[in-house]
Order: sequence, then structure tokens, then C-alpha cells
Amino acid sequence: MTFQLSGFSRRSITLAAAVLTMVSVGIGAHAQLNKRPPDAARPAEVAENNAAAQKTSRLALVIGNGHYPDAHAPLTQPINDARAISAALRREGFDVDVLENASRNDIERAVDRLNARIGAESVVMLFFGGYGIQAGRESFMIPVDAAIWTESDVRHQGVGIEAVLDTMKEKGARARIAVIDASRRNPYERRFRGFSHGLAPISAADNALILSSATPGKVADDSSGHNSVLVTELLNNIGARAAGAEAVFSKTRTAVSQATGGEQVPSVSSSLLEDIRLAAGTDEKSGG
Repeated sequence: MTFQLSGFSRRSITLAAAVLTMVSVGIGAHAQLNKRPPDAARPAEVAENNAAAQKTSRLALVIGNGHYPDAHAPLTQPINDARAISAALRREGFDVDVLENASRNDIERAVDRLNARIGAESVVMLFFGGYGIQAGRESFMIPVDAAIWTESDVRHQGVGIEAVLDTMKEKGARARIAVIDASRRNPYERRFRGFSHGLAPISAADNALILSSATPGKVADDSSGHNSVLVTELLNNIGARAAGAEAVFSKTRTAVSQATGGEQVPSVSSSLLEDIRLAAGTDEKSGG
């Protein structure tokens, strides 16, 4: 027996098949969407989280420069000091970027790396050991590749200490700390006329603390020790759990003066508004 489908039946079957095909495609597409990793659907959120993870609360840039071509002999203590300070700060929870015999480009790139990681809660420390020179009431860190013949060369070849501290402030650092062990008689002074010795006063404005190896305008001779006198005494005090950074620096200043019979008296300048401590796990906010 032969049956013939009506036109209506054929259309119904064709329409049903099309609907089934569309449903099948939809189910497959939904399954594929469910297989996507959750983070892939929120790239902006992932990027924001990654950026936040890069912000660190305790940061340090440590520079030790000893091999200056224009010096009669290499400085040995700045390299030793940089390594010792880096080790001590890492024990206290600082994320440390350390440079040895750094060129101007090395220093500038390191400062950029540091600034990129500064967050609102960051306590940031700068250590520099080597030659420092003042020019026009400013103090400059001298890179090992500096070509200095006149005082104006200092501004172009050196890296301004206050300028580095200012960029930390602009990036929103909670507090800034600097240790500048660079009050040495520099190898370029015979090329200058009317040149003043030592470093200029370094401004410690807006929640900052500065320790320099000698009072402004004074030079300090290197000792015969493995480390400088300043770093030796600072290391003796840096891990003190009960003392804030300002107290640590003051104790270091007194100890250096006593160790040198008053020949070397470090300078401490502070505008800290809270109790910043160098020892790990003891940093506390407090009004000042």
C-alpha cells in the first residue's frame, strides 16, 4: 500500500528539522562557552589584579659604586656595603634591587623599575655608596661612567638624590628612607674652581628620613674595615625590633661619632609623621 504525504506534512517535517538543527547548534555553542576559563571572560579584572600584585609594601634600591676610572684606586667598601645592606634588608622583608658599579643608565632604569612597583602603602629605601658631589645646593650620586670636568658636568652626568626621592613621592610612597654613604673626597675636585667639599643638605620633606655619612660640607675618610664605619654601625642597629627607623639612624649617628673620635659625624634629617620601623613585622602607623 502506498501513502502520499500532503504538502502541509512535508512543510511541518522540514520546519521541525530546522528547529532541531538550531537547538543543537545552540547547545553546542553554550557548551563551548562553559569550557572557557573564568579569567578569559574578564581580561580587565585579571590585568587589574596582576597590577595590584606587583605593588610591594617594602622596597629598596641599593647601589654600590667602587670602580671609577678617574679615581687613583677602586673603592672597595661601597661594593661590600651594598651587599651587606641588601642581605640585611632582605632579612627584614624588603624586596631589594641591588646594583654594583652602576652607570647612569643603570641607575635611571633601576629607579624606573622601583617607581613602577610603588603603591600607597610602600615604604621605600634608597642606599647609595660611592662618590657623591654637590653642585648648586644639590647632591648627586655619581655613576661609574661619569665624565666630569666642570661643575656643570655634575648636573648632567650625576643622578640627583632629591630628584629620585621626589619621584618616589609622586608615585605615592607612604614613606621614603635614604642612606647616603658618599661624603668622600671626590676624584674630580682639582678640576673645579671654588668647589665646596662633601654633600649639600638633602631635603627630607613630606614623610621622609635621610641619613648621610657626614655633616653637610664635610668629607669622611674611608676606614680600613671591610665595611664603612657608617654601614658597620647601621648594621648593628638595623634589626632592632623595638626601635623605629628614626631612632635607629640616631643611634647609628652617635655610634659613628664615638667610633671615629668625633672626626665623622653623620647627618640625620627627618620629617616622618608616623613610626616607620626597619625590622620585619613591626611597622606601625601612628600619627606624629
